[in-house]
Amino acid sequence: MLLTLDLNDPRPLHEQVAAALKRAIVAGDVAPGDRLPPARDLARALGVNANTVLRSLRDLRDEGLLEFRRGRGVSVLRRPDGRAALRTRARDLLDEAARYGLSADDVVALIKDLSEEMA
Repeated sequence: MLLTLDLNDPRPLHEQVAAALKRAIVAGDVAPGDRLPPARDLARALGVNANTVLRSLRDLRDEGLLEFRRGRGVSVLRRPDGRAALRTRARDLLDEAARYGLSADDVVALIKDLSEEMA
């Protein structure tokens, strides 16, 4: 499972880690029933503190995506619903667009242009 963080992202690190994990689940890199690597390993791979990863895991557990089991680690419980996943990705897109100085209207126009090209 390859997770990456954007150093220019203004969101708190725990939100970025949670979003990266959610993207991995949505993409199928991690399926329901799969165990996640230990928090320390994830933290080391991402270059963040283990407490940051633990907070992200707890947030995803509270959303009902992950399950914590004593002695068995953290496993994926379910995939987020498609609309929620797209909402998260759209939020990430709008955040990135803002870093480039683009408004939500600019993003909508870009999406419409792409949609017409694909039709």
